[in-house]
Amino acid sequence: WYHDNLTRHAAEALLLSNGRDGSYLLRKSNEREDLYSLSVRGKDSVKHFHIELTGTSFKFGFNEFSNLKELVMHFANEPLIGSETGTLIVLKYPYPRQVEEPSIYESVRVHTAMQTGRTESDLVLNAPALGTKEGYLIKQGKIVKNWKTRWFTLHRNELKYFKDQTATEPIRALDLTECSAVQFDYSQERVNCFCLVFPLRTYYLCARTGIEADEWMKILRWKL
Repeated sequence: WYHDNLTRHAAEALLLSNGRDGSYLLRKSNEREDLYSLSVRGKDSVKHFHIELTGTSFKFGFNEFSNLKELVMHFANEPLIGSETGTLIVLKYPYPRQVEEPSIYESVRVHTAMQTGRTESDLVLNAPALGTKEGYLIKQGKIVKNWKTRWFTLHRNELKYFKDQTATEPIRALDLTECSAVQFDYSQERVNCFCLVFPLRTYYLCARTGIEADEWMKILRWKL
């Protein structure tokens, strides 16, 4: 679960798209050679914590550990910190560097997902590709401005939407390399809405919850 030169932004995208509450990974910090960052997913956000390598131990705040295994065992039981919402964050699921991603994700390498109850040495190698997402969103029509629920799938730089989850052919496939912005939208008489701005059309979408809308926006923005 050491991801070397993974950036903060890429770590957030990875853990939000493929991880779950308690998923964590270790990466180099950009600040100093002897600093590392522990990125942990808690609820709908990712927190980053500094770990200092002293040569003989790992320092984490006021705590000091002789090796990483000690650190992980400690924080698997003791919360790292309470987030802004008061949620306690603990280390549950290591997110190891295992499967090489397609070259389209040059800055992000090799990822696997953990199953409940598995250990860090018992990995699942058929994790979804980095940056994939699917789910129902409510979409505004192009000509008739009514709203219909559609099944959306995101893979690499392509966002497709279908009539429903059982449909095999998409209604449309959007090339995200042509998208100039993803942003919250408050012009509609609906909540949890955001829009994708393309040269010829702006797509208005709504999620069921604010958290879902935020997750979609984060991963779409990371694609851009």
